Amino acid sequence: MSGVRFFNIHRSWEDWFGMLFGLLIVISPLLAGPSEHGSGVLPDHAPAIFSAVITGLLVFCVAEMEYMALQRWEEMCEMVLGLWLIMSPLVLGYSGEGSLRFWHTSLGGVVVLMAALKLWQDWNLTDRELARHGQ
Repeated sequence: MSGVRFFNIHRSWEDWFGMLFGLLIVISPLLAGPSEHGSGVLPDHAPAIFSAVITGLLVFCVAEMEYMALQRWEEMCEMVLGLWLIMSPLVLGYSGEGSLRFWHTSLGGVVVLMAALKLWQDWNLTDRELARHGQ
């Protein structure tokens, strides 16, 4: 029965994981390694790198805001950012090369799943209960 209660309460470590995933998204172009076209990380895809850095910083900031003052819109923003990260290889044109596409789809999927879990946990909470988060 304790497992059911575990998934019903929004804990602060979930927000810390959100911040960690934001940092991983920022450094994902470095983790992806060199592209198939030579040295460097996807030299032809500067928009992909720019998108990863901006998306990662936004995920980090939203997770930090959740840690400080929990609101439902923050989880929705995380979900949208995770979906963007999943779709960005197709939209920005790097879905056919390098391992950055795998980093982005997997990190985006984790961000979406964590945001959905947190939204589910907070769905029935009142504004007063949301304000007490982390205390």
